[in-house]
Amino acid sequence: MEQHTLQIMQERIRLLEQRLRFFLVAFGLIVILLVVLVSTMSQAESAHPEDSDKILRARGLVIVDDQGRERILIGAPIPPATNRVRTNLARVKETWAKRYPNSDQYMKYYQGYRHDTNGLLVLDENGFDRLAIGDPVPDPNIGKRIGPSTGMIINNDTGDERSGYGLLKTKEGYRVVLGMDSAKGEEGLTVSLHDDGPVGVLARDKDRMLFLGSAPRGDFFTGLNQPFQGLLLKKGKEVVHQLNVAAKK
Repeated sequence: MEQHTLQIMQERIRLLEQRLRFFLVAFGLIVILLVVLVSTMSQAESAHPEDSDKILRARGLVIVDDQGRERILIGAPIPPATNRVRTNLARVKETWAKRYPNSDQYMKYYQGYRHDTNGLLVLDENGFDRLAIGDPVPDPNIGKRIGPSTGMIINNDTGDERSGYGLLKTKEGYRVVLGMDSAKGEEGLTVSLHDDGPVGVLARDKDRMLFLGSAPRGDFFTGLNQPFQGLLLKKGKEVVHQLNVAAKK
């Protein structure tokens, strides 16, 4: 009886030892797996910091060049810059106002222009605005826009707007416009779409004008007292040639 009981106990001990070895091996594998998993996650966060929970928050950012001049402004609105011509009235008067017969009147108008933006502004080494991307973008230095424009503008090396793409909101609705300006500040080439208005391409060269598209009666683009759809060539106010499909309906 005692021999039989001893054998049973020995068998149970053997089974317990087998189970213990199994659990030890399983536990070791789990520990190794956890170490590998943690290491992999750490490396992933290092390689892709944007996937981590660390977010950089700032009211504004100013990037300077190797000579300490402000060159890129980022913010909502963009932060001020001491080197920026647009916000330095003395430099504005010296640079742009002298172009006009009445510089004092220009300066009065200028104080009502929009100079800031929610987005990004690139300055050149002389402090002139060269590229602005934002909502809304700054006004040109020759006048206020007819409405706030969300988009992008490109200026030349004297801060004059030469090209831009934007979505403008007016009383009549939205306008989507891609424009390229001449050296005189006039729109030389424009691709535009107006809600309930003209849609097309407008090209100007001095007093010559070409319009390809469609426009309602009496629209500024055509100046015609009838709906228009087709090709229109004008010299001054004189219509040189027109192909108007809408007039034939």
